[in-house]
Amino acid sequence: MSATDGKKFSWKSGGAELETWYRIVGDITNGKTPVMVLHGGPGAAHNYTISIAELIASSGRAAILYDQVGCGNSTHLPEAPKEFWTPELFMEELTLLTAHLGVAQDYAIIGQSWGGMLGMQFATHRPEGLKALIVADSPASMTIWVSEANKLRAQLPPEVEATLKRHEDAGTTESPEYVAAVDIFYARHLCRVPMPPDVVDSFTQLAEEPTVYHTMNGPSEFHVIGSLKTWDIHGDLHKINVPTLLVSGAYDEATPAMQSEIQSRIPDVVWELFPESSHMPHIEEPARFKRIVNAFLDAKLD
Repeated sequence: MSATDGKKFSWKSGGAELETWYRIVGDITNGKTPVMVLHGGPGAAHNYTISIAELIASSGRAAILYDQVGCGNSTHLPEAPKEFWTPELFMEELTLLTAHLGVAQDYAIIGQSWGGMLGMQFATHRPEGLKALIVADSPASMTIWVSEANKLRAQLPPEVEATLKRHEDAGTTESPEYVAAVDIFYARHLCRVPMPPDVVDSFTQLAEEPTVYHTMNGPSEFHVIGSLKTWDIHGDLHKINVPTLLVSGAYDEATPAMQSEIQSRIPDVVWELFPESSHMPHIEEPARFKRIVNAFLDAKLD
């Protein structure tokens, strides 16, 4: 496996001059359909998905990591109006990146969390070159996401839930006490194993540049008060016309009930539930994740 040095390409949207950083892992010229790796957040950057790209590249298929605009090594626009940050912006970025790489007529997508949300919405438009879709740990409705999160919160120790609610009601979600309570939820439902350095790197940069996450999502995974609060594409999932793999964990924020509802709406879909994982099966059960993802890609792609 080889990895090129990171590069950037320039584009414009809404009058803004933008640069998107990307890195190709593997050989994009070997004739195998490459895979675009869409990270979560929004705004978490590519770091925690490096292992996804590496496991795909280990099978001889190239994977493209990139930092969505607003985070990581791409252009940051902390002063941009909140209306600037939309799913359509990131769909435009993805379209332009595939064209820039010369793969617009032949590529697959693997999206994790927000990346899977973006991948599903993108796929409902039936882009000509998209050949397969993998959605890892993602909702198709933020209303359902919050509803399921509230069920998980109800299982927390009463004092933890009381701390969360008190700070959310008071608007003091930057309090260290709130952050500590959030971490208790995350240890159960975000990542149930010690976080490796790449995951820590994503969380660190997200804390340093929270604009996109706070604008679109909110202060935590389960307190969604941003522009995605009413986001819902359930009614469009039937439009996805490529083979689709759903991946999620038994303890995931993207709960099994949520995944079952998505599975019922996509025509050509399989769902793999990881029994020991929460929101990051690629970190929590990497060997099984590698086997299932590469088997799906090899079965569905050239």
